[in-house]
Amino acid sequence: MTTTKPMRADARRNRARILAAAEEVFAERGTSASTEEVAARAGVAIGTIFRHFPTKHALLAAIMKDLRRRLIARAESLIADGDPGSAFFDYFAFLVGGSARIGAVVSLLAEEGAPIEPGEQILALGEAFGTLLEAAREAGTVRPDVRLDEVMAVLTAATHGALAGGWPDDLRHRTVSRLLDGFRAAR
Repeated sequence: MTTTKPMRADARRNRARILAAAEEVFAERGTSASTEEVAARAGVAIGTIFRHFPTKHALLAAIMKDLRRRLIARAESLIADGDPGSAFFDYFAFLVGGSARIGAVVSLLAEEGAPIEPGEQILALGEAFGTLLEAAREAGTVRPDVRLDEVMAVLTAATHGALAGGWPDDLRHRTVSRLLDGFRAAR
């Protein structure tokens, strides 16, 4: 039986800096981004990147896992601490706003031929969104007839549209506002 040693604090910090820098670089530059650019942005040597992530695929997969974790954490935070009347709308806008970063990583993984498995984290994301939807219905801010599958379909369309169309912030905000108006309960 092998056990893994806990990561030192400086190694954890370097790993977090690498992931943050890689997410930014890949979102900005797409497939033309290099690990050297990631190293420069993170302020680490290229060897440090390869110690944590031996391949570009491993780096991209770690970014995707971290993105999923942050998306779920945001939903859980809104469920625990947010205003149930607005948390659903805030989360929807947050997801569409983050679509460029997520889409860039997914596209790079797909170009490498890596399968994108929904996994437990995506199922947890759907469950969290369902909880937010139910809380908004109970608060009277979302129409009672709105179903989770409809919300997820509109969310998917909006995130793909924002990514494929390269929507500027203003257009994204206006579009999301119009889409969310379709879910709002009559005042």
